[in-house]
Amino acid sequence: MMTSVPTPAEAGRQIPPGILIVDDEQDFGRGLARLVAGHFADVQVEAVPGGKAALGILAAHKVHLMITDLRMPEMNGMQLLAEALKLDPDLSMVVLSAYGTIETAVEALHAGAYDFLTKPIEPEQLFRVVAKGLERARLLEENNRLRRILSRQNPQSELIGEGAAMRRLRQTIAAVARSDYTVLIRGESGTGKELAARLIHQIGTRADKPFVAVNCPSIPENLLESELFGYIRGAFTGADRDHRGLFSAADRGTIHLDEIGDISPTVQTKLLRCLQSGEIRPVGASDTQTVDVRVIASTNQDLEACLSTKRFREDLYYRLNVLTLTMPTLRERPEDVPLLARYFLHQACDRMGLVDKKMTAEVLQWLSACPWPGNVRELQSFVRRLTVFCSGERIDMQLVHTVLEGGPRTETVQGRTGRPKSAPVAYKEAKAEVVNAFTQEYIHDLLTLTRGNVTEAARISGLSRVALQKILARMGENAATFRAAGPS
Repeated sequence: MMTSVPTPAEAGRQIPPGILIVDDEQDFGRGLARLVAGHFADVQVEAVPGGKAALGILAAHKVHLMITDLRMPEMNGMQLLAEALKLDPDLSMVVLSAYGTIETAVEALHAGAYDFLTKPIEPEQLFRVVAKGLERARLLEENNRLRRILSRQNPQSELIGEGAAMRRLRQTIAAVARSDYTVLIRGESGTGKELAARLIHQIGTRADKPFVAVNCPSIPENLLESELFGYIRGAFTGADRDHRGLFSAADRGTIHLDEIGDISPTVQTKLLRCLQSGEIRPVGASDTQTVDVRVIASTNQDLEACLSTKRFREDLYYRLNVLTLTMPTLRERPEDVPLLARYFLHQACDRMGLVDKKMTAEVLQWLSACPWPGNVRELQSFVRRLTVFCSGERIDMQLVHTVLEGGPRTETVQGRTGRPKSAPVAYKEAKAEVVNAFTQEYIHDLLTLTRGNVTEAARISGLSRVALQKILARMGENAATFRAAGPS
């Protein structure tokens, strides 16, 4: 891709820049553009001499990162920051000044700047900031892509996910739905087995007929038979009327028998008879009834192991296992986690009557790195907790840590320390406390994300491996503990 620096007059005819540099000192701006373009050869870099020219480009093109001087005659950097973010709230902006102070940096960051650099610029520091800004832009673009995908999907009738595993699953469900054979759905708890069963029914030939879902373990063993097949009056104490069973309720439709591996041998025998003959016999009845029901069974158990221990009938297993589909775990499709998290967040906000909240790119990246042993159900529960504890419109990593620690933290001077706002302290003491708290939290997040990989952590943070190890030693942290535990 082209890396030369165009003149302002050529700006409208160029490939849209990935990085835009704004500085009224044109020689400096073009020199900075050449420096950045030389290090990021695959990104278009453009330099313009003022805020109006920059806003014209932003209005016409998507820019990933803008580096702007603070003091400019036509429009200063803070004014440009405000106007640029109106055009593109996702734009990563770095404010650059030869008159950098802490107060100016804080003001710029509060106004929405991504970072702040001072002149003269250290090339390595510049490259780190640009790299992180471009990565932030990539994550935000991915978030927007996920939002567009989610808007096209109907979560009530589709399994959410765009990865290869979910595409294969949807293809399998579509193929299975075209037939009327018995289906066995296998997979870990929380992977969406009931949703898959409902989808098979909804897109099958019985879609306009009843769908009855039964969680077999939730019904006491001595009642399961009568619930499934019904009973007649006087069949047992308390049976003062005839009772229509769930198979009768599902006649001409579909019945989903969830956790089929947990039913008793007696019920297994009755179910086998039903599958073989299409007939049921209510408890206490002498006559059978014919039913036309498609059976979809599901389980998280190893049925083959149950066969070897005689806990599950072999003939029933083969009757159920005509068509099989296996639900992928969330560990097998981490690329779908952001899409699921966004949907669950929207769902939780809607249920609580809240305006839709947003998750930061860092939160979505962290969620994608977690193992989620409870699969989709665990992710949904965690997103619900985040929604409950989020008092603003944005869910960030600070809130994630709050939820992981079991509740809100005390508001503080910098939002990180344990000192109440009203407690005055010496400046140096307060600064040291904030820096230490930030360092501890940052390093903990970093090692959690990289699962204790110090080399990867050093790459992400921009620190040398030696410097990072010194920080770990000072904090008393051991990277091995993060490798053992992994993300929470």
